[in-house]
Amino acid sequence: MIARGRQETTTGTLARQGFGDAGRARELLDSTGLADHPSILADLTAAADPDLALLGLTRLLESVAAPGELLAALDGESDLRARLTRVLGASRALGDHLTRHPEDWRELRGHDAARQPGAGEYRAGLLHAVGADPSGASVPVADLAGHPTARVATALHAAYRRRVLHLAARDLTGITELDDIAAELAGLAAAVLEGALALARAEDPAAARLCRLAVVGMGKCGAGELNYVSDVDVVFVAEPATADAGEQEALRAATRLATSMMRVISEPGSEGTLWEVDAALRPEGKNGPLVRTLASHVSYYERWAKTWEFQALLKARPIAGDADLGEQYLAQIAPMVWQAADRPNFVDDVQAMRRRVEAHIAPSEAERQLKLGRGGLRDIEFAVQLLQLVHGRSDDSVRSPATLTALAELSAGGYVGRADAGELAESYRFLRRLEHLVQLYRLRRTHLLPDPNTDEGRRDLRRMGRALGLRGDPAAELLAAWRRHTAEVRRLHEKLFYRPLLNAVARLPESEARLSPEQARSRLEALGFLDPAGALRHLEALTQGVSRSAAIRRTLLPVMLGWFADCPDPDAGLLGFRQVSEALDNTPWYLRLLRDDVRVAERMARLLGTSKYATELLLRAPDAVAMLADERDLAPRHRAELRTEAAAILHRHASAEGAVTALRSLRRRELLRTATADLLGLNDVTTVGTALTEITAVTVDAALRAAIAEVARTRDAPPPVRFCVVAMGRFGGGELSYASDADVLFVYTARAGTDAETAAASARAIAAELRRLLELPAADPPLVIDTALRPEGRNGPEVRTLSSYANYYTRWSALWESQALLRAWPVAGDSDLGAEFTNLIDPLRYPEDGVSESGIREIRKLKARMEAERLPRGADPALHTKLGPGGLSDVEWVVQLLQLRHAHRCPELRTTGTLRALEAARDAGLVEDEDADTLAAAWRLASRIRDAVTLVRGKAGDSIPTDVRARAALAQALGYLPAEDEGSASEQLLEDYRQHTRRARAVMERLFYDS
Repeated sequence: MIARGRQETTTGTLARQGFGDAGRARELLDSTGLADHPSILADLTAAADPDLALLGLTRLLESVAAPGELLAALDGESDLRARLTRVLGASRALGDHLTRHPEDWRELRGHDAARQPGAGEYRAGLLHAVGADPSGASVPVADLAGHPTARVATALHAAYRRRVLHLAARDLTGITELDDIAAELAGLAAAVLEGALALARAEDPAAARLCRLAVVGMGKCGAGELNYVSDVDVVFVAEPATADAGEQEALRAATRLATSMMRVISEPGSEGTLWEVDAALRPEGKNGPLVRTLASHVSYYERWAKTWEFQALLKARPIAGDADLGEQYLAQIAPMVWQAADRPNFVDDVQAMRRRVEAHIAPSEAERQLKLGRGGLRDIEFAVQLLQLVHGRSDDSVRSPATLTALAELSAGGYVGRADAGELAESYRFLRRLEHLVQLYRLRRTHLLPDPNTDEGRRDLRRMGRALGLRGDPAAELLAAWRRHTAEVRRLHEKLFYRPLLNAVARLPESEARLSPEQARSRLEALGFLDPAGALRHLEALTQGVSRSAAIRRTLLPVMLGWFADCPDPDAGLLGFRQVSEALDNTPWYLRLLRDDVRVAERMARLLGTSKYATELLLRAPDAVAMLADERDLAPRHRAELRTEAAAILHRHASAEGAVTALRSLRRRELLRTATADLLGLNDVTTVGTALTEITAVTVDAALRAAIAEVARTRDAPPPVRFCVVAMGRFGGGELSYASDADVLFVYTARAGTDAETAAASARAIAAELRRLLELPAADPPLVIDTALRPEGRNGPEVRTLSSYANYYTRWSALWESQALLRAWPVAGDSDLGAEFTNLIDPLRYPEDGVSESGIREIRKLKARMEAERLPRGADPALHTKLGPGGLSDVEWVVQLLQLRHAHRCPELRTTGTLRALEAARDAGLVEDEDADTLAAAWRLASRIRDAVTLVRGKAGDSIPTDVRARAALAQALGYLPAEDEGSASEQLLEDYRQHTRRARAVMERLFYDS
C-alpha cells in the first residue's frame, strides 16, 4: 500500500509538471532509468510537450549504439540537455529523424552546437553529402551506378535534416534570433539546391558541358527569410557554355538539369520530402518555358511583365549554379523593378494582387490564417513592398529584399514612423515564430493555427504556447497574444501607407513619419490618384485645424484613403467626401456615425469613388448618408408606402410647384437608396428595375394629381375629363433602368355633358401641366415623359380619347403597335379608365388567332431593319447591350413574338415583364429550359451593364466602353474581381458578356427566325 501510494504521488507530481499522460510517463521513466536522472527529468518537464519529449528520448535511447554515453552526456552537459529536450518536445518529425539517425544527437553537443555556421559551410557540407567537390562540379561516377539519384538524394535529404536539427535546437533554446533563423534556412535551402544541381550534372554530364545554369531565388528564399517548410521559389537562367555552342541546344540541356534538380529535392524518399521547388514565378508562369536565356528574361520583363511580377522580383537573388550569370541577371533586371511604380497599370496590378491573396483564403481557414488572413504576415509584407516600390524609385536605401530590414530602412528614411515600425517588426517576428512552431511539429508546410475547437488543436496550441514560454494557460494566452498582434498589424497596415500623406498637409506629432509634398504626391500617384496635387489640397482642407471635426477626419482618412484607392476613381471619391463633409460640417451626428460605424465610412467611400450618379444624388441630399448604417434602410420600399408619403406631400403644399419639388426629393432619395443597394450588391437587376419603376409610377401619379389640381385652380373648375397615364416600354414592363425615359400614352374621356372641344382642351392642359411640373429645372436625374409610342407616333395628337384609340386600333393599327401594347400598364390617374383601356387593347395584343405567317415575316423584317438602322453610328454591335447580337432587343423580341402567338390561349403569358413572360413560356412548354435560362441570363447581364454604365458615368450609355480604364471601372462596379489566371476584371467582363450574348443570339435565331 505504501509503495502504491508513493507511485500515485509521483504520478501526480508528473501531472503537475506538465505531463498529459502521467501514468504513461511514469512507465517510460522507469523502463529507461530516466527516473534516476533528475536533471534530465527537469529539462523534460520544461519542454513544450513533456510527453512528446519523453517519448522521443525513449526512442532515441533504444536506437543509439551507446545509450550509457548519451545518458552520461545529458547528465553532465546542461546545454545538450536543453537543446535535445526542447527539440524533442516541439518536433515529432525531428524526433523521427533522430530515431533513424541516432548518432545525430552529437550535432547538439559542444561549442559548435551553439555556433551559427556560415553559408559556405552549409554549401560544402551538403555537397560533401552527395560526394561532390566544393565547386559542385562533379560527383564520383562510381557512386552513380545503378540508381544513384535515389540513394544519393537520400543522403542529401538526411544531411539537410541534420542541419535543420542543429538550427532548431538553437532556435528553441533562444540562442539564435528569428531574423538569423530565417536567413540560415534560406542559406540551407540554397545549399540543397547546389547539391541537387551537382547530382543533376553528374547524372547528365553531357548537359552540364553544354550550358551555364543559374538558379535565382525568389520569394522568402531570395529574401533570406525562409520558413522551416516553404516552397522554394526559383527562376532559371541559362546560357551556352561556349561561344560556339547553340542556344537552343544549351536551353534543352539546361532544362534537363533544372528538371532533374527539382526532382531530386521534391521526390519523397525514406527521409521524406524536403520541400517543393516552385518555378511558377518565371515569365509566363507555368505556361512559359522552365529555362530562358538572360536576353529572353530581359525581353519579357521589358515588354510583357505585369507590375506584380516586378513586385515579386524585389526579392530576387542568385542562390545556386553559375554565380556570374546570376549576378548578370540581377544587374539587368533590378533597374526595371524600381521603375515599376511609373507604369500606367501600377495601381490596377497591385490591387489585383491584393485581391488574389484575399481570394485564396478558404472561408473555413480565414480565422486561423497566419499568412494570408487579416492582420497576417502578408499584410505586413504587402505594405512594406508597396512602400518600397513607391519610394525605392528615388531612394536606393530602401531596397532590401528582406521584410524586417526593409521596414527598418523605411523607418530610417522617414517613410514609416519609428514606433509603428517597431510595433510592426515585433508582430512580424511573433507571427513568424508561430508559423515556425506550427511547421516544426511535423515539418510540413502549413500556415494555419491549430483549431482551438478540437482536442488535438488545443493540445497543439498548448505545445506552441509552452515553446513560447507561456505557462499559465498556454493555449489561451497564445490565442490572446495572436489576436492582439493581428489587430495591431491590421491597424498599422491601414495606417502605414496612408497616414504620412496626412502628415504632409496637417499638423500632426513630429514623432510620426512625415513626407515632403513631393513624396506625398508620389505616394498618391501610386494609389491611383490622377490629380495628386488636387488630392493634397482636399486632404489639407479636411485635416487642418484643431477642431474636433478635423481630429476625427484625421483618424478616419488613413483608412478611407485605402478604400478610395481600391475604387475606380479615387480622385472623385476624395472630392466627394470633402464636399459631403463640408455640407454636414455642423451636423453633430455625421462624423460620429462614420467614426463609430466603420461600415458607413467604407460604403460611403465605395459609392463616392465608384459612381458619379450616386455621388450627385448624395451631394443633393448629404444627410442621406444616414441610410448607409443599416441594410434594412437600403431595402426597396413598397408602392403603397411611397404613395402614402406622396399623398402627404401633396396635402402639405399649396402650390403645384412646391409639391412636385418635394416629390422630386422623395424620388431622389429612392434613387439613391436603389443605387446604393445596387452598388453594394444587395439587390439583383430585377429588384432594381422594380424599385425604379415603382418610384417613377408614384412620382408620375402624384405629379398628375398636382397637375389636375393646378388646371382646376386656373380654370376655377375641376377638369371635365377623366384622365389616365398608361406606361409603355420598359416603364410598363416594370424594368426601368437608371437612365430610362418614362414611355407613356395619355388617355381621357369627357365627363357627361361636356362637349368634345372643351374636353380636348382640358386634357391637353393637364398633359402640358404634367410635363411642365416634371421638367422644372433641377439638378436631379431627369424624368422625361416620352409619348412617341402613341398612335401615328410623333405626328399624332399627344392626348386621345378612349374612343379615338379604339377607332385607330380598329382601322389603322400596325402589327408593331400590337407588339408595343404588350407592355401597356395603366399607372396613374383614373383607374376605371385604365381598366377600360386595358380591355380595349387586350384583343390586339393577345390576338385570338395568334399571328399570321405574313405577320411573323413583318415582325422579322422590322427586327432586321431596326438592327441595321437604329444602331448608333460608329458603335460596335458586339458591345451594344440593347441592339447588339444577343442583347436586350433579341431577348425581348423573342418573348414578345411568343406572347403574340400564344397569349390568347395561355393566360400566363399576359404579363408586361420580359422575364415573367419568359418564365411563363417555359412553364407552358413553349421554350426549353436551357434556352430560357440562356435568354434570361443574357438579358440580366445586359441590363446590369446598362445600369452600371449610368451609375459609373452619371449619364446613360448602351455600350460597353472600349476604353480600357473606363471598362475596368465598369467591371469593378459590377463586382468583377481579377482572378489569378484569367486576366483583368475588364477582360473578364468582356469574356462573360460575349459568352452570354453569343449563346443568346444562337437561341434567338432559332426561336425567332426558324420557328
